[in-house]
Amino acid sequence: METLLINSSLQTPYINFDKESGVMQIKGRSIPDQPDEFWGPILTWFDSYILSPSKKTTVIIDLEYFNITSSKRILFLLYKLNELSENGSDVKVEWLYRETDEDMYEVGQDYAYMVKVPFEFKIYEDLDLVIA
Repeated sequence: METLLINSSLQTPYINFDKESGVMQIKGRSIPDQPDEFWGPILTWFDSYILSPSKKTTVIIDLEYFNITSSKRILFLLYKLNELSENGSDVKVEWLYRETDEDMYEVGQDYAYMVKVPFEFKIYEDLDLVIA
């Protein structure tokens, strides 16, 4: 199974889903004009991953903004993590957010309430985003 790698754009996040390491990264903004065209292949890839997952799966979500259509697809992905967990896999979500972004923290809390996998909330400051 190939790694799923999608570069970010102004409307879509960076995606790096690595079957070997079990680390799945989603980073950036998600406001695609055609959400099914963007998220469909990601969810399909994850369906295949569930058939033969790594021993440990970590989904790292680091989104600065996403719209309601993306929110639904992210929730679909998180529900798929429930399946992995129910089948005995070690699964967790790392939810990254800026210290000043209470809305993104609250959205993460809402997701954590809706699924049965552990969430780890990580704060980073806006200054951490500066690349030297």
